[in-house]
Amino acid sequence: MALNAHASPGSPAGQSRWAGLTACVTKKKMQTIFPILRYNDARAAISWLCAAFGFKEIFCVPETGLFVRHAQLSLGTNLIMLGSCRQDEPGLASPQTLGASTQALCVYVPDVDEHFERAHLAGAEITAPPLDTDFGSREYHARDLEGHMWTFGNYLPDVESGG
Repeated sequence: MALNAHASPGSPAGQSRWAGLTACVTKKKMQTIFPILRYNDARAAISWLCAAFGFKEIFCVPETGLFVRHAQLSLGTNLIMLGSCRQDEPGLASPQTLGASTQALCVYVPDVDEHFERAHLAGAEITAPPLDTDFGSREYHARDLEGHMWTFGNYLPDVESGG
């Protein structure tokens, strides 16, 4: 089924496109910062992120072909956006191209050790194994298939108190 990239949530064409977003929204809290990642091979990245880190693909536009204009993946109640590197966005690139990562994503997971095992078995480059921090969190660090840095841990800030 082809998705209309401009369909609104209420339109028939947009209903299936936006259905996956309900997993990322609750009545009380809604994610308001959405990381956007660029990959040289976005299709491979989508498959890899789902297999290694447990993401679920919400949608991808277009659905087939080498180029990915826009895709959304969820993990628990959170969402990331990604797509293919493209020349009309000179400020965004894959760490694979740059030779360095310019940011890292920190993601809450309820069971750090279980998540670590999944990522490790899927071939994620582990940069630091699970460890207990001095601020009461358990976390590990990994790079994805093109070098984006990820931290997975059980630290969950209290947004009501600001920290």
